[in-house]
Amino acid sequence: MSEKEVKNAHYETVISEKEIFSGRVFRVAQRDVVLENGEKAVRDVVYHNGGAAVLPVDTEGNVYLVRQYRSAFDSEMLEIPAGKLENGEDPFFAAVRELEEETGFKTDSIIKLGKYWPTVGYCSETVYLYLAKMLSKGNTNFDEDEFISLVKMPFEKAYEMCMNGEICDGKTQLAILKAKHYL
Repeated sequence: MSEKEVKNAHYETVISEKEIFSGRVFRVAQRDVVLENGEKAVRDVVYHNGGAAVLPVDTEGNVYLVRQYRSAFDSEMLEIPAGKLENGEDPFFAAVRELEEETGFKTDSIIKLGKYWPTVGYCSETVYLYLAKMLSKGNTNFDEDEFISLVKMPFEKAYEMCMNGEICDGKTQLAILKAKHYL
């Protein structure tokens, strides 16, 4: 069996799609599909422009995370700086923007760590991950509704916090795990 045959072994055919919600950050559609066995099913799909996230690491091996309240979990979270992409925005430039806006750092050294799909069962979001080194001071520029504290810690402590469940945010865990290869 060829790679293409394996890649497309399972499929669904979209019959129709109806938008049921459109908001500021995402939109939701309901799809009627035909499964590979001929049966019909309904799928809810969240369309999201995606995001860019960056792990800043200084020359001493410290990482800078942001602490902010997240309404969906009714809790503060420790995360790497990140933001949503505008339509057609280059993820690299979004990561550089978010780095300065949320931490006050600029960089001349950014490494692409790849991308990931956080919730493939129902959402189209793609998050692009970067590692920023060679940090220099810039200026923060928080959004009007954004309240952030900057948290500095050794990379190894952040890694341990990911491994023991103290840091639960997926983009942060993945960026730290991938960055370990470069640090």
